[in-house]
Amino acid sequence: MTRHKGIVYLVGAGPGDTGLMTVKGMRLLNEADVVVYDRLVNPGIIEQAAPDAQRIYVGKASSRHTLPQDKINKLLVRLARQGKTVVRLKGGDPFVFGRGGEEIELLVRHKILFEVVPGITSAIAVPAYAGIPVTHRGFTSSLGIFTGQEDPDKEDTSIAWDKISTGLGTLVFLMGVENLPKIVATLVKHGRSSQTPCCVIQWGTLPQQKSVTATLATIGPEVRKAGITPPAILVVGEVVGLKKKLDWFERRPLFGTRILVTLPAEDSSRLCSMLEPLGADCVSLPFIRIRPLADYSKLDRAIRNIDDFHWLVFTSRNGVRFFKERLDSLKKDVRALANVRIASIGPKTKEAIERLGIRVDVQPKDFRQEGLLAALAQERIKGKNILVVRAEDARDVLPKGLEKLGAGVCVVPAYRTELRSRKIGDRAFLSGFDAVAFTSSSCVQGFMRVFGRRAVHAKKNSFKVASIGPVTSAACRKSGLAVAIEAKEFTLEGLVQAIHAYYKRHGK
Repeated sequence: MTRHKGIVYLVGAGPGDTGLMTVKGMRLLNEADVVVYDRLVNPGIIEQAAPDAQRIYVGKASSRHTLPQDKINKLLVRLARQGKTVVRLKGGDPFVFGRGGEEIELLVRHKILFEVVPGITSAIAVPAYAGIPVTHRGFTSSLGIFTGQEDPDKEDTSIAWDKISTGLGTLVFLMGVENLPKIVATLVKHGRSSQTPCCVIQWGTLPQQKSVTATLATIGPEVRKAGITPPAILVVGEVVGLKKKLDWFERRPLFGTRILVTLPAEDSSRLCSMLEPLGADCVSLPFIRIRPLADYSKLDRAIRNIDDFHWLVFTSRNGVRFFKERLDSLKKDVRALANVRIASIGPKTKEAIERLGIRVDVQPKDFRQEGLLAALAQERIKGKNILVVRAEDARDVLPKGLEKLGAGVCVVPAYRTELRSRKIGDRAFLSGFDAVAFTSSSCVQGFMRVFGRRAVHAKKNSFKVASIGPVTSAACRKSGLAVAIEAKEFTLEGLVQAIHAYYKRHGK
């Protein structure tokens, strides 16, 4: 949405977890012409911007600035003067060590319209995800938030170390890892007990969160031993002692388990949304894409002659979607199916059919072609005409089985699957996963094509293979992959249950 007069929205993106961004911030992101974003903003949040929105990265790391702050300020002015709706997206809250005030000062000077949308600061959210309440009636009612990037040894320090060391119950230092030894030494020097509990938390609120708990006397060596690097925060105070009791995020059953999800893009987000609440770190890399056919004359002919069929069989949600599109294009609706009985291969396909206002007559307990064949065999289909709507390249178990039962079968493709062609030759990439999830034979084929058989076999013992069912498992074994996890119910929900059960039994 472009305005005649530009405006800049200073938006806090929260501490990392995409669910912790405010509703207003997300709405503005969806409407922005330009998104100017920082290093620690979760890429998943950036993806929520409008497809045609311009994205400008201005991230800063220690001693490495993509764009100096003064140029960022001027960039915002220039974009607004062009009549753009600009979202300046900053990690955490823009006014908590986010230099948001500096950016707004220049906007005010140039009479640029602006609004501020606060974000959840990591100073509170990250300790909460580590099981540390920054205040607690039984421990302290005072909290101080400080930058950890300021050198305590410099003469003109803006932190009153002599007062905060003993004057506040909980101290939170943002970006405090690089100066950790000096911060600890200065606190102890000014009276804080060396036995005070403290915790360093890296990548807080994200699946790769890591935390180390110790005392001020021992935290330095423990952090080095754990290999913790920025971004991380330091929490000091007696409330840290509650972590052992209140920790919840890192205790989730799949916490720290990195899973490569190979589904098509439209399904991968659904699987990730079920795995991530269990603590899994999901990486989506679709190996197949669902594509329309170049020629729909066969499906169109079947729809025009739908009264010739006694049964209409759908073997996937995608088949339902493309069938409905062809109905629409032929100026027909679901009333054309009034005299046809409907069969569905599984619950998600059934849901897609019922959303069209059509009742499903048959759905098997075994969500495979074999199960659907067995279910239809109970329906006296001998002499009946059956229309099977499916993918262009699919197994023929169902149509051949129906023909053997004496049915007249017309198989009509509604879509095709396209294998990803771009190769990824980096074996180290595969080493970074604890498990790879497959939901179809096509996903397995795409996986082998993209990484290459040699690379996969060199690393196959470094990850577990999770399969949605026997057919996919057979494709895995044919490609030389041992299947460690197989769903009992051949759905995404069943796959999640199987992954959960496996890691509950065996651990990571």
